[in-house]
Amino acid sequence: MQDHNDRAREAIERAKGNVVHSIAETMDLYGVTPSAGRLYGTMYFENAMTLDEMKEELKMSKPSMSTAVRTLQEINVVHKTWQKGSRKDVFVAEKNFFKSLIHFFCIKWMREVRLNLKAIELSEVDLQAVIQNTKVDKAIRADAHRHFELIHESKKYYYWLEMLVDSFETGDIFRYLPIPDDDKK
Repeated sequence: MQDHNDRAREAIERAKGNVVHSIAETMDLYGVTPSAGRLYGTMYFENAMTLDEMKEELKMSKPSMSTAVRTLQEINVVHKTWQKGSRKDVFVAEKNFFKSLIHFFCIKWMREVRLNLKAIELSEVDLQAVIQNTKVDKAIRADAHRHFELIHESKKYYYWLEMLVDSFETGDIFRYLPIPDDDKK
């Protein structure tokens, strides 16, 4: 009986290890270091952890652990919570990948939209000034006009991206791409 229990525990640890490793490997897509990814993967299987518990589990220094937790909090995959009877900060991992993905990408996409639309707006003003300046060579004005048309056309993408973000934030995206209710595709 003990031998069966030991093998079962080993199988559970191996399964958790596989998932933790895969999460750590893919977290770089989110700009997260592998050690922070391992932390998130570890926390994913736990209900709540203190910094000391994280440090012990992952054998990392407390400053490294604090940095990793802060990084994970910034992308909204780890949250500080209150636990009755504990004076230490307690953290929990977001287990809803849909919620994490939506939050993360919406922040990134809206930053892209704001930065690029602002740059386009400023550039259009400059290019319009060149286009309308009759003292400037006709070939230069034509070049400015070509550049104006290019960047003006790119605004469609940024407006579309804004709509995509809105569809994620409102949940409308799930009307078109519903979350499967089982493990089938």
